Formats: sequence, C-alpha cells, structure tokens
Amino acid sequence: SEQNNIHHPLSNILLQSKNLILRGAPGTGKTYLAKEIAMELTGGNEDQIGFVQFHPSYDYTDFVEGLRPVSNGDGVIEFKLQDGIFKEFCLKAKKNWLYSHKNKDDLEKEKKSIAKISKYFANMEFPSDKLYTKRQSSFIITEIDENYIYISIPENEVSKNAKLKIKDIEAMLTSESQFEHVKDITQFFNKNNATQEFSYYLTLYKMIKNESIQDEIIEIDNELKNFVFIIDEINRGEISKIFGELFFSIDPGYRGEKGSVSTQYANLHETDEKFYIPDNVYIIGTMNDIDRSVDTFDFAMRRRFRFVEVTAESQLYILDEELGEDAKEAKIRLRNLNAAIENIQELNSHYHIGPSYFCNLKKLKYDYEILWSDYLKPLLEDYVRGSYDEAETLEILKKAFDLTKNEQKDQAVADDNEGDENDDADH
Repeated sequence: SEQNNIHHPLSNILLQSKNLILRGAPGTGKTYLAKEIAMELTGGNEDQIGFVQFHPSYDYTDFVEGLRPVSNGDGVIEFKLQDGIFKEFCLKAKKNWLYSHKNKDDLEKEKKSIAKISKYFANMEFPSDKLYTKRQSSFIITEIDENYIYISIPENEVSKNAKLKIKDIEAMLTSESQFEHVKDITQFFNKNNATQEFSYYLTLYKMIKNESIQDEIIEIDNELKNFVFIIDEINRGEISKIFGELFFSIDPGYRGEKGSVSTQYANLHETDEKFYIPDNVYIIGTMNDIDRSVDTFDFAMRRRFRFVEVTAESQLYILDEELGEDAKEAKIRLRNLNAAIENIQELNSHYHIGPSYFCNLKKLKYDYEILWSDYLKPLLEDYVRGSYDEAETLEILKKAFDLTKNEQKDQAVADDNEGDENDDADH
C-alpha cells in the first residue's frame, strides 16, 4: 500500500487534511516540494498525479467542464461538451476507488468480460467490410477507440453513423444472460431513447457471446491508490469562478458521494449522474505570500485548505542536490542576504530570497555578480520601490550578499555584546 511508505511530514499532513496550501516567499521551491510530496504519496506513478497552473484568464470550462469548439471534418466548427482537467482526473481516481471496493466475485466476472471483449476486438481489422445482420438490423463496424465502437448503419442506400459505448457492452457481458431477457434496457444505457440502439447492442452482444473465444483472465489492479492534484500559483486565478459548485465538494468533510453536485452543464449530459471528488483525491496548492497582482482567495475557500509556510531555510537542501560541493558558499550568501532583508524596515521574512534563484548558478558558471545583477537585484528593486532611500537599501543588501563567511551572524553577535556592555555601563 502507498500509505505504508510515507516519510515526509507534509505527506502525512496532506493525508489528514485532503487539501494543502504551500505558501512562502518567491523561489522557496514550493512547486518542487509539491511534486516531491505527490511522488511519495503515489509511489512515483505519474498517472496518479495531475498538474495545472492557475492564471487570471483560467476558468471553470478549463478546470471542470465546458463547451469546446471541434471540427467535424467538413470544415464546420461545432461545440462539444468536454471534461476539464480536474474532472477528468477525478473520474480516473473514482474508477480506482470503485474497483478497490468491489467484492472478489464481481471483480473476477468483470475481468473475464473485459478480457473477452478486448480479445474480440483486438482480432478485428478496421474499417471492416464484414456486414453483421440480426433481424432488421445491420451495421458495419468502422472504428474502435478507448471508449466507443463506431458503426455505419446502411438504411435505404444512405449510410448513417453511430457510436456505441464499450462500457455498455461490458455491462451486458458482465450481466450475462440477464441482458437477453431484461425488460428495462435503460439500466444499461441510463437514457430514455435507448430502444432505438438496443438492436445494435443486442447484435454485438450476441456476436461476442457466440464467438468461440477462450476466456482469458486479465489483471485489474484493485489496490486503492492516492491521486494527487497540484495547483501551482493557486491565488493567481479567480478561485470561486474556477471551482464553481465544486466549492462544496472540495470540503474535506464532503469527499465522496455525500459531496455530489450537479455541474453547470448537467442538462447536456447523457446521464443524470452527479459529480463528486473521490476520497482518494488530494489537492496541493502553492502560492506566494507577497503576490499582490491577484487576491481572490476568499475566506470560505481558505477554510477548506490547510496552510503550511515553506521557509527559505527549510528548503536549502535543494542547493545541496543541485550544486553539490558549491552549495556551501551559496547557502552562506543566501542566509546573509535574508538576514539583511529582515533588518530592512519595510520588509520581513515573507520577502526572503528562496534557494531556487541560486540554482541558476550552475548555468552562470558560478558568477555571483551576474546572479545579483540579472536575477536578484531586479526583484529586490521591486521590493523596496517607493521606500525611503532605495539606493542605500540596495547597497546594504548587496554587501550582505557579498559576504562569503557567516559574517552577518558574527556581526549581529558583536552588536549584541556591545549592547550588553552599554547596559552594564548604564547600570
């Protein structure tokens, strides 16, 4: 089980809280850390990790679902309802959740059925010239993909195209002979106009059933897995607009079916099935504390996330990983610079410089002057713009950055001692 190999304390926090925000100064490696946590919780399986970066023009149709323009092949553009990245991710996690909770007999029956249908279509060439006939129904199978079997139905010398859902055929095979005698066939199709397609499904079902295919057991992984979705720069998007009614479902207390909602495009769905965020979905957001460009993280949404501050100091191990032996000097300069930043009246620890900036040293051939002039100075100029005596402040920060020993700390100790002596003299 993936839960047995958890070592990072933040991984355990995410497992408990379901939704986690990593907040901190720019360049502290929040995204790097989010990916590390995701890799640990999923055993390194990238199929179980989703990633998106929010921005001001990102919206509900990108994230949950929406109408998307598609070409029908004749140069005509149509609009088609498509799932957004997060909904698609949740449906994948839901499939795993459902398989992991099936009893053994149902699972074995399903394995056999899926193996049979897979084997049947694996031996077929497309497009096919073989015409299948059953009563008044005849059709040609022209194509197959992951979700549908596409068929051509010759009617009065005019060919109509249709598609049949593979999962409906799997449902028929799983239910075995019940399908042939079932009265309410809508239980397979979840829609009222199913009768017109019934004969095609029945024909296909009989073909597969009667084919002399030896049952082959395939493996369906029914171990419950963690699915981790990372939202980078979560506060740069308009969160209420992006999540829509999932604002309710995202609450850790409403995971699973009890958090079911009808989405905004529910009237366009083929089924009336509601959407929910499964229990095995975990969300990590990252945000900069000082990003003033967008501030849409309302209090109700904040309540649904657990916030953890990522400090520059806690992430210094990134420099060891990236720079090796050269990390020592980089860490000293970084610490001295951050100590100086905290001493500036208008600034505080939220304005610390993160280790990600110093990872650039490798490609700069360890030229600290270029790191300062091209990466750090422009950022620090933004920090102190409009404050009293900008030039002098930048000079102080540059001096701190140039210190290659722990002189800042030593200087601070010396200042304290001097203060103590003055106190004694006063006393």
